[in-house]
Amino acid sequence: MTKIIEQKFYLRDGLKVARDLLGKVLVREIEGRVARFRIVETEAYLGPEDKGAHSYGGKRTPRTMPIFEDGGITYVYLIYGMYNCLNIIANYKDIPHCVLIRAVEPLDEEALAFCRTYRHIKSKKVQDLTNGPGKLCQALHIDKTLNALPVTKKGQLYVEEGDTPLNIVRDKRINIDYAEEYRDKEWRFYIEGNKFVSVFKK
Repeated sequence: MTKIIEQKFYLRDGLKVARDLLGKVLVREIEGRVARFRIVETEAYLGPEDKGAHSYGGKRTPRTMPIFEDGGITYVYLIYGMYNCLNIIANYKDIPHCVLIRAVEPLDEEALAFCRTYRHIKSKKVQDLTNGPGKLCQALHIDKTLNALPVTKKGQLYVEEGDTPLNIVRDKRINIDYAEEYRDKEWRFYIEGNKFVSVFKK
């Protein structure tokens, strides 16, 4: 039986957690179904200094409170009023680091079928199911009801041990032009050559 990753994995710097989550397995359970997905792309957000982070300046709001908790829980938020994004909190309480899960790869036919239950697309490319943060949340039926949940124990959403990627690419984060000098930080990581990655380095 595959081991669920313990909380101590997450109680580290967000950059390390973001890199080390690549190859790990995100598990979604709902209505008796279990689907597994390899994490292939992540981004680190390192508040309070990071101008791209929701926790920039240490500002706390009802929405951002999970970011200030101990690592190993989810932070789910809505963008553009319609797309959910899944993050996993890193580091210790009051050090607001989080990791955005940008893309995942379905590991088997059951996972693909699971995705197609919740995300209906015309494209025949399977990567279009989960190659982006909003896409994967739709495909995995992740919404704000899963906010602030631990991913360190069996439940609706958790992370298991996986494989170690041979090559990891480091690049700039996506769509954060507002972040000034933090816009160009290479705090995005992805598995080289994996077709489920949302954006490849130019």
